[in-house]
Amino acid sequence: MGRGKAALLLTSWKIARSYWFSEEKWSAWGLLLTVITLNLAIVYMLVLINTWQVNFYEVIQSHNYQGFMESIGHYCLLAICLVVIRGYQIYTRMMLHMGWRRWMTERYLSDWLHHKTYYLLQLSQNHDMDNPDQRISEDIELFVWLTLRLSIDLLQDLVTILSFIVILWDLSGILTLSFGGHQVFIQGYLVWVAMLYAMFGTYWTVKTGRPLVKLDFDQQRNEADFRFSLMRLRENAESIALYGGEKQEKWSFHQDFGKIVATYRRIMKVRRSLTWLTSAYTQVSSIFASIAAAPRYFNGQIHLGQMFQIVDAYHHVQTGFSFVVDSFTILAQWRAVVNRLNNFLVSMEMVRNQSSKAYQLNISRENSSLYSTCNLRVLLPDGSPLLHDFSLSIKPADKLLIMGESGCGKSTLLRTFAGIWPYASGKIIVPDKQKVMFVPQKSYLPCSSLREILFYPDIVKENKDKLMQEILVMCKLAHLVDKLHIIADWGHTLSLGEQQRIAFARVFLQRPNWLFLDEATSALDENTEQAIYQMLVNTMGNTAIVSVGHRSTLMKYHKSKLELNGRGNCEITKIDSKIIR
Repeated sequence: MGRGKAALLLTSWKIARSYWFSEEKWSAWGLLLTVITLNLAIVYMLVLINTWQVNFYEVIQSHNYQGFMESIGHYCLLAICLVVIRGYQIYTRMMLHMGWRRWMTERYLSDWLHHKTYYLLQLSQNHDMDNPDQRISEDIELFVWLTLRLSIDLLQDLVTILSFIVILWDLSGILTLSFGGHQVFIQGYLVWVAMLYAMFGTYWTVKTGRPLVKLDFDQQRNEADFRFSLMRLRENAESIALYGGEKQEKWSFHQDFGKIVATYRRIMKVRRSLTWLTSAYTQVSSIFASIAAAPRYFNGQIHLGQMFQIVDAYHHVQTGFSFVVDSFTILAQWRAVVNRLNNFLVSMEMVRNQSSKAYQLNISRENSSLYSTCNLRVLLPDGSPLLHDFSLSIKPADKLLIMGESGCGKSTLLRTFAGIWPYASGKIIVPDKQKVMFVPQKSYLPCSSLREILFYPDIVKENKDKLMQEILVMCKLAHLVDKLHIIADWGHTLSLGEQQRIAFARVFLQRPNWLFLDEATSALDENTEQAIYQMLVNTMGNTAIVSVGHRSTLMKYHKSKLELNGRGNCEITKIDSKIIR
């Protein structure tokens, strides 16, 4: 168990340390030291209030009205200072929270997007890595909030214990116990009573609440899976509606939600037991100090003011010792968050290492006029070969058509050309300082304006509205020319055929030197497909085009054909038909 706690602390430090030694370290440490200073100031004010109680109850006991009013005024001053300090402490803490969260979010986003990690995770068979969007959007927020709360609360509890334990020790005096004619003297007995009481509560809290760690972890995963299944229904609404799959989807939702309910019921039982324990612990502690201090008061060793001072000091000491009891639910949640974030980091590193070490596909940009491959080897995830020892040189203005049966690896070959397929080795040479564009069968349309979509992935830097409108008309999208600045979810608004024509409008606007088309006209009718290809040939004759397609009508727009058989072999032949211009 001790090793498990040490490993958890090391893991949390591994996640956290990057921020505290980053380029923002000075502002981070400055804010942290400010928070700590304000915490110390809060404890100091509580000590002053504790000392104030002695005089306050003494003047009450002696019916000193003048002293009573002066004590009230003194207390108001202390209370105002405490309120102001608490306000600034919360404000500074929130500043530190947001700065840390912003930095971690940027770092995790960079790691997730770096070297196509988001894509590699999707290909990975690692079932421990689920819902990376939740890790970035929710778990980072929880990690920062919980870590700051636990660490700062722990520090404040330690300072509180050290401050009030001196007061409690002095007021405890010596307790004399008689056993069989022998007397035992206990110095500072109230301190020992507080420690023993807190140890008892901590032991039973940990024993009762331990299952919460795994249950909270499982519940987060169940919630994310349920949310993801609902999102998939929205994204595939048309297909599900055409299939009439509502009954199956509802059954699937019930299955996912059933896991949430089952886990929540187990959490309810643990939380019920934990609440019984902590509530009883808190209620008993409120009177426990009075019972412990009663012998000295009724023996006339302390007066009423000191009695109330003992009760207040005991409360602060016992609360400090009871950190685990008061924070166990938060500790369980924090542990689950640390495990999830660590799994995310490990999974990202693992898939990057697997893709870089196992296959070693070397993609280099060189001062070359050819887009070429050398000894290229492409496999399926299970190791089955799609291509081996494949070498190819594509010249500027070349037109190559890749054909073959479904599943033979045509799209996978294009993914390899793009450098995103991890199960490949060999070398790919990309001409330096030339624009390369890959167009998938279903192009990505971000939730943005059409103007920004046409420039994607570049940022719109100049006004080319007139050119964009002309290109939309060329691509038979005249009905969209007046909607360039409208922001919408165009991926759901436009049909698949319209989306493919948007992709070609993007091609005509950005004019790449090397164009790779992965069945990019599959949703178009033959006449529109031929019109699009004719425009490519006429307006972008110097662009090298590599197309994946099934239709024989595409051959007249290409010079060569690459035929794949899906078993590692291929054949390149010249196409007799002349390219139509």
